[in-house]
Amino acid sequence: MLVALTVTVSVAALALAAWCGFAAYRDQPTKDWHFIGMAVVTVLALVQLVVGIVQLARGEEPAESSVIFVSYLIGAFTAVPAAGFLSLSERTRWGSVTVSASAVLLAVLEVRLYDIWGG
Repeated sequence: MLVALTVTVSVAALALAAWCGFAAYRDQPTKDWHFIGMAVVTVLALVQLVVGIVQLARGEEPAESSVIFVSYLIGAFTAVPAAGFLSLSERTRWGSVTVSASAVLLAVLEVRLYDIWGG
């Protein structure tokens, strides 16, 4: 697994969490700019998913099970988009809280992915 990519996804996720958390603090729902931020984080997670699968296909092995590794990759990829869809249905500050929580979850999943790969 590429450490630089894992750190990039984590930092972007934490920045999104802070941004949406600040919007929730100001009692605002998610706005269009937040969705652009979610798209950026999701694209980074997609790149990580593709890189992880390519590394597995090339014969590299994680320290733990490959099934667990792929499951975490898929979970990391779907965390922020799922919260984005939930925030569309909750057009209050709690939509922003949901996105912020999922971005923190993504950062935690990144740490776990690093551990699973053998970091």
